[in-house]
Amino acid sequence: MVLIDELRALDKSQRSAFVASLLGWTLDAFDFFLLTFVVGQVAADFHVKAPAVLLSLTLTLAARPFGALFFGWLADKFGRKPILQIDVALYAVFALGSAFAPNLITLLVLRTLFGFAMGGEWGIGASLVMESVPPRTRGLISGMLQEGYALGQLLGALVFWFLFPHFAAWFPSIASWRVLFMLGVIPSFLILFIRMHVKESPAWEAQRDQVKARIAPMAAIAKHWKRALYVVILMTAFNFFSHGTQDTYATFLQKQHGFTPQMTGMLTAIMNVGAILGGTLFGAWSEKIGRRRAIVIAALIALPTLPLWAYSTTPLMLGIGGFLMQISVQGSWGIVPVHLNELSPESARGVFPGAAYQFGNLLAAVNAFWQGSIAEAHKTAGGKDDYALALAIVAGVSAVVIALWTWFGPEARGKVFGVADPAD
Repeated sequence: MVLIDELRALDKSQRSAFVASLLGWTLDAFDFFLLTFVVGQVAADFHVKAPAVLLSLTLTLAARPFGALFFGWLADKFGRKPILQIDVALYAVFALGSAFAPNLITLLVLRTLFGFAMGGEWGIGASLVMESVPPRTRGLISGMLQEGYALGQLLGALVFWFLFPHFAAWFPSIASWRVLFMLGVIPSFLILFIRMHVKESPAWEAQRDQVKARIAPMAAIAKHWKRALYVVILMTAFNFFSHGTQDTYATFLQKQHGFTPQMTGMLTAIMNVGAILGGTLFGAWSEKIGRRRAIVIAALIALPTLPLWAYSTTPLMLGIGGFLMQISVQGSWGIVPVHLNELSPESARGVFPGAAYQFGNLLAAVNAFWQGSIAEAHKTAGGKDDYALALAIVAGVSAVVIALWTWFGPEARGKVFGVADPAD
């Protein structure tokens, strides 16, 4: 009830900023995950093997940090609202363009460009909403905002589950995977909402007249290089935590347990419900106990959950394990948007959080390869690749690293936005 009251206390412009940022991240993730459902179909259509198509995911992730730097720099210079509109338009165009790729090379180029645009959305959206809402609601809003990623994956799974099987009948002359990619145009409608209802960040406007006098965004990051290095390492551990419990989870269910796509989809949906719940609750709780304590508690929940999550044998117990694991993973992740924005230099808040997140993501991009290698090197009693071991190792180590690195790190809960940093 308290959470609902806090949301109701937001004025119209604050609610609009939150909705725009949440939908931007949700649709961003939705477009990203569409490809993961149709790798086999795309490979067959282009007469290549699946790893060739999977390369597009690597290129998407690799391009995201550079998009975060570029669009974040523009947002610090020209404002959050106009750059967010441009960014959303670009990732929608590149996502839609993927549907018309005539060959694999073109698809790889388009997915790389999509990743570049995708990299800018999270940082700009997070800074816009964190600078717009009252400080007392930042934790709650942060948790809900971050789980737009889980919501995007959930929406993609539902579309693939319920609509994709009918595409061949509805559009007989078009490959079904191309129809799926055409849904990438949906985010373009968000631009109209942003243009009509979202106001510029009040913190950015407060310093707009001081742009020439204040330190440049990149110079601010260089001046605070120790803090920048700290958050990049933190986000590397965070990305191992999330990707290590998500990216090979479907493979684990299908190869090690022999589950059908329907059962895999159901367990994935359950997992994402836990993610949304965990992010929201721990984000709100961080307002009372602090960012660091909330992150540490959420991360450590993963340790007692590991046996249930990785080594259960029935769908019921695996579902419970997945639900609890994602409460831990996304519970800690839900605090990330507000934590990074509060740790950011004032004149670099558009670029600092997004760049830290995406460079950490780049460093953790090797996760799927590592987990696959661990699974192949160890066999179960039945002679199958041991994905349970691979999942447990990465999740357990990541949880401990996050807890320790966060506990001994800085915190700036309740920081006043729109006021120049004395250090700058």
